[in-house]
Amino acid sequence: MATPHTPRPDALTMEVVDLIGSVVARYHEEYEAAAADHALTGAQAKLLSLLSLEPLPMRKLAHKLKCEPSNVTGIVDRLESRGLVERRPDPADRRVKLAAATDDGRRVARSLRESLRFAREPLAGLSEEERLTLRDLLRRMVGVEG
Repeated sequence: MATPHTPRPDALTMEVVDLIGSVVARYHEEYEAAAADHALTGAQAKLLSLLSLEPLPMRKLAHKLKCEPSNVTGIVDRLESRGLVERRPDPADRRVKLAAATDDGRRVARSLRESLRFAREPLAGLSEEERLTLRDLLRRMVGVEG
């Protein structure tokens, strides 16, 4: 059975894909360095950042981090031992445990976000209209409604 012919992407599309890849690589590199400055692994920093927004059940954390719930348990254990995360019963279902950032955890997560400078300076060179356009285009690419 023949496979359908998919046209090759044009040069502009390939350049955009390469540039997105460069931005992602720089983001990960800087994120890992920021995490290390706080003696955290990248996974610990990501989990802490998620929990700084809202408490979440372990299964939902695993889904968001795209890993097994047992891995999340270990990450939460390590963050809990440092006083950055705590476990609490879910008010809607006391059988479920929520992981939540402590005040110290939220402070560390905020510091992590603030230390990511790779895009802040280049974005500051764009007008507000250009930043809004870029945001809207990126939202369309990832399928997020404005």
